Amino acid sequence: MANRTTGGRANMIKNRTILNPWILAAVLGVPATLPLLADDAADIAALKEQVQELDQKIRILERQHELEDQATTEKDATLPKITIGANGFTMSSADTNYSLSLHGVLQLDTRTFENDDHVPGSTGFILRRARPIMSGTVARDFDFMFVPDFGNAAPGATSSTPTPTIYDAYMNYRYTPELQLQAGKFKAPIGLEQLQADVNTSFNERSLVTDLVPNRDLGVMLHGDLLGGQVSYATGVFNGVGDGRNTSNYTYQDNREFDGRVFVLPFKKSTTPILQKLGVGLSGSWGQSSITNTLGLPNTTGGTLPGFTTDGQQQFFAYNPVRGSVVADDTHWRLSPQSYWYYGPASLMGEYVISDQGVHTANTVEAHQASLQNTAWEINGGWVLTGEDASYNGVTPKHDFDPRNGHWGAFQVVGRYAELNIDQAAFPYFSNPNLSASGAQSWAVGLNWFLNRNIRANASYSYTTFTGGNNGSATTPPGSVSDHPEQVFFTRLQLSF
Repeated sequence: MANRTTGGRANMIKNRTILNPWILAAVLGVPATLPLLADDAADIAALKEQVQELDQKIRILERQHELEDQATTEKDATLPKITIGANGFTMSSADTNYSLSLHGVLQLDTRTFENDDHVPGSTGFILRRARPIMSGTVARDFDFMFVPDFGNAAPGATSSTPTPTIYDAYMNYRYTPELQLQAGKFKAPIGLEQLQADVNTSFNERSLVTDLVPNRDLGVMLHGDLLGGQVSYATGVFNGVGDGRNTSNYTYQDNREFDGRVFVLPFKKSTTPILQKLGVGLSGSWGQSSITNTLGLPNTTGGTLPGFTTDGQQQFFAYNPVRGSVVADDTHWRLSPQSYWYYGPASLMGEYVISDQGVHTANTVEAHQASLQNTAWEINGGWVLTGEDASYNGVTPKHDFDPRNGHWGAFQVVGRYAELNIDQAAFPYFSNPNLSASGAQSWAVGLNWFLNRNIRANASYSYTTFTGGNNGSATTPPGSVSDHPEQVFFTRLQLSF
């Protein structure tokens, strides 16, 4: 019995050695406070060996995980990237040297005319713009853009001839932000409001000033931003198009037009916020037209002959002499000082344009030639009622439209006044004073509702009066338009991404 008890105690002591504090202290490398026995020392050595084995296994596992993570990272670095968001849909190579972005613009408008009895069919819904937009980069430094339009209001089209049009199709070599070369079809660098993106303009239609500047043209342009964006410049050689025109994809002409623009933000880096977004600029063009060039005259929007249009896109002036017809001839030059200012919710934009147009009468017994200097100016401003910052690139709501949570987006009120004056030398040899007005004066007010970055709704009212024009007998533009003031109410629902 005694031997059994003694043996049992020995086994108990041996089995408990792992749990003894001094054994654990020895394994962990801390001072022991109890004396060690021989058997205990052997146990400690065995434990240390086990710990070393476990530590080695852990190190091996950690290294395996590192190698797996490294392989995953290297593999991800070679995979294409896809980004989907409010700015559109973008696919790019891992190094971003190749990319393709898909964007779109859809604008559904209404125009409601008061006193439109002389112009039937002018009121209704209009698919103003329907543009799928493709842009991207190839070989790191070469950008491109392609913009067709399937809307119903391409320059030169009437309500009965909705023709798909290629608006932009160009490539751009981006050596540095300061030095870039663009070639193809794109906006000529002239008008301030004309250069503003269609989705960001204050009103549905641009002002009378844009009647005197070119739209898109074919050519090559050197451009860039200097001093961290304080100075922007553009200068190029183009085929040359008439005022308000969008060039076709091929225009065989013997002459060229030279366009240029400089725009400066002198206080962009100032510590005075009220001056940081004050910009001033000057743009212009110079070119010559052959006597057979009909594309050098203004656009035919709103009528059947070259002329100028109102806010409602109705023609109030046309090159419609009593006898014969008119073609562009000799020199055509433009000059446009321009400026904008943005500070918090406030916005202000103004520009002035001189378009000096050489013209010549054709197919008449008595030929006439003149240089007509037409002028236009505008000023428009706005205030964001909900406090967001206004900018040349539109308004971004602080809170997207979400009525469930009491969010309604951003609201902006806008106003504009503009005038266009025709050189009096245009009458009567180049335009019939009994039909065409010699001037137009327009004011407009509107409310813009930005539901989020992609959805916008507009409502505006425009009132235009005319100097000279129809005596009341004409039933077609321009006489039917200049007969009485134009009063038109616009609405728009816009999707852009």
